[in-house]
Amino acid sequence: MFKRLTFVSAILSAALLSSGALARVTGFEIRASGPAFEGKVFGNAGVYERIDAVATFAVDPRSPRVANIVDIDKAPVNASGEVVFSTEVSILRPANTMQRSPFLFYEVPNRGRNLSFTLLNRGASTGVPSTAADAGDGFLMDRGDTVVWSGWQTDLADDFLNLDLPVLTGVSGQSREQFIFDEPGSVSTAVLTYPAADLDASRATLTARAREADKPQQMEGLSFKYLSPTEIEITRPAGMDAGAIYEFIYPAKDAVPAGLAFVATSDLISFLRGNDGHAAQSPLDGVKYTIGMGISQSGRFLRDLIYQGFNADENGNRVFDGAIPHIAGSRKTFTNFRFAQPGRYSRQHEDHDYPGDQFPFTYAETTDPLSGKSGSILTACSATNTCPKIMHTDTSTEFWQARASLLTTAPDGKPLEMPDNVRLYFIAGAPHFNGWSAQSKHEAACAYPTNPLSAAPVMRALYAALANWVSANKAPPASRYPSLTDGTLVRLEDLKLPRIGGEIARPVFNELRVMDYASQPPVRGKAYPVYLPAQNDDGNPLGGVSLPFVRAPLGTYAGWNLRKEGFGEGELCSLTGTFIPFPGKPSETDSRKALSERYPDADAYVAAVKSGSEALVADGLMLPDDIGYVLDRAREDSTLLQ
Repeated sequence: MFKRLTFVSAILSAALLSSGALARVTGFEIRASGPAFEGKVFGNAGVYERIDAVATFAVDPRSPRVANIVDIDKAPVNASGEVVFSTEVSILRPANTMQRSPFLFYEVPNRGRNLSFTLLNRGASTGVPSTAADAGDGFLMDRGDTVVWSGWQTDLADDFLNLDLPVLTGVSGQSREQFIFDEPGSVSTAVLTYPAADLDASRATLTARAREADKPQQMEGLSFKYLSPTEIEITRPAGMDAGAIYEFIYPAKDAVPAGLAFVATSDLISFLRGNDGHAAQSPLDGVKYTIGMGISQSGRFLRDLIYQGFNADENGNRVFDGAIPHIAGSRKTFTNFRFAQPGRYSRQHEDHDYPGDQFPFTYAETTDPLSGKSGSILTACSATNTCPKIMHTDTSTEFWQARASLLTTAPDGKPLEMPDNVRLYFIAGAPHFNGWSAQSKHEAACAYPTNPLSAAPVMRALYAALANWVSANKAPPASRYPSLTDGTLVRLEDLKLPRIGGEIARPVFNELRVMDYASQPPVRGKAYPVYLPAQNDDGNPLGGVSLPFVRAPLGTYAGWNLRKEGFGEGELCSLTGTFIPFPGKPSETDSRKALSERYPDADAYVAAVKSGSEALVADGLMLPDDIGYVLDRAREDSTLLQ
């Protein structure tokens, strides 16, 4: 652990709490501390320092708060009857106490990584920041906010933030893995999430199929052998292309109570913000407000944490005052399950039937006629009056891959209104996730060039707005999200797509069905209605927050891409989206207006982007200081007009 840390180690001692406590932080051991960002000074916040530590937790498995944690009753306990576990923690804060803001910003790591600095700080590093360059433009640092990360997944590489959970000895069962190699070859190796409980190959099954909708088959030329309890070698059938889906179901062991990830995150923030009930002394003081952000996988985790009731600590105190689940769509996570695989999430072609995407989908109370269930993401926190103020943000990709329409549309097809503490924002035209400097490129498996847009300019403004909403109850911008109410959501068959190169592309989307996970593979039930954002004549989406580059477009910015021949042709490809430039001059094979008809020259294009930027600033959806960054990018992109 902490391979890359060079700070001087220190220990923050902890006294044990009384035996009556049910769940709390029992220790906070500082492993390293010292100056951050090579001593760089950030505005009024000054110099930052970094703390790297391990937090230890103890949970009484009989506590009602953890009653729904899968297999908590099977976890080993200490002499006091408690389940003990720990997580790695990294903290950045202004070194001078007087220069710290009252905000603690916590990012749920994405597979142990920091993505918030890419989104909010215009940074490039995905590790815990250390160098001056890692700070990007210092957006969060200039505010003086304290920034925290901690592990919530197990068995990540040592360079990432890890959660250490006890193994459930004596627990075994079936686990399912899917592999898509996306490269040619006749033999491939694959790593298993959990070790096999039995290396007898006859007790496992391997199937293959070319496309997600095809029936999995044990076909001629397909075979496997164990190389070790955690690795298999697959011999691939002749004629299967690189995008084929291989599904392996086998007897597994060494499960962990993965749902304790929610407890670890909840109790750590409760402890750091100074809530009562913990047996260690927090290294922080002056924290008044907490904001949690999760991006993609970790956005799904943040929604799941709220849904599972863990925005309340053991004493019923609120954990996060504000929450930003970004690019999560309508999904939760495959975390609180036996043999959980939190890195898995459903896409149209990949991992389609994995758990983590079932009802409820949205923040409004609804009834699901397909499953017969009722509720919302906020049901548990509403009962304890601990719901945070929420800004849920998605891009175009989430409508295709993450059924984002289910946030504003009930399973029976009726439009929904959000509770007062929820705002929904659709970053129209953007792909799943990009840094500020992303460029359109070709991916090996995808048919079209990738979408280069980044949601960063809007997300920076929304973070500032959420801080004001949490601390001063200043209302943020109204929701901007596609809805059936205003006609900005349509069915796939009603979507009007432009003719490009003489053809009209017909993408598929990631259908969702009620699933029965009692067996492996799971059994599919009835399908939910899923809608997509309506589009203008350019093929760009309506009904959300249009980035300046979508208000003044150089082409079609889509949230979908398609797999090309040899890689599962016609299936949705990855999360990269598509960018197809407008023709330079009018073309009979392209129904979109040409660039020459839109902008007389590069200066006209930059002026149009500036106008779009100023409109977003006026609406509180972009910060005034970010106009310069946007225009710099517009000048770079204007080479398409030459």
